[in-house]
Amino acid sequence: MKYIKIPTLVLAVTYAFNVNATEIGEPAPQFTLPTLQQDQPVALKALSGKVIYLDFWASWCAPCRTSFPLLNALHKKLNARGFEVVAVNLDEDKTKAEQFLKEIPVNFTVLRDSKGEWADRYVVESMPTSFIIDKHGVVQHIHHGFSSDDVTGLEQKITGLLAATQPL
Repeated sequence: MKYIKIPTLVLAVTYAFNVNATEIGEPAPQFTLPTLQQDQPVALKALSGKVIYLDFWASWCAPCRTSFPLLNALHKKLNARGFEVVAVNLDEDKTKAEQFLKEIPVNFTVLRDSKGEWADRYVVESMPTSFIIDKHGVVQHIHHGFSSDDVTGLEQKITGLLAATQPL
């Protein structure tokens, strides 16, 4: 029997990519990031037991201008049932994100990941990219982009998860 020797570096790189990929059915990577405006640390783990819409966005993202008012309304409607929207801004220039929020104010949590570390960890490839995380911290849906037609389907997924008592 012949064995092929695979360099350790290749195995390590392959393993690193698999560990960092965020996929449906996998636990959401846990992070602590500062809030955009007050620089107060917020840990994703602190929202355990809630259904989370984790949204990676940037001020230059046109679909984000559509999504924010609709997500804000959805947050207001479902928050008392255990739903949270957590928006992670990826702008390097904080003032651009702050200007965006002056134009489109929201009542949900807005965090800052200016180096894109967590966007890389979640493998964000388009703006916006969102992850619906269930009460047990498991990613149940990944959504790329956003149009106003998307909100109905997203709300159905979220209300289903809010009603669920067991992991799916």
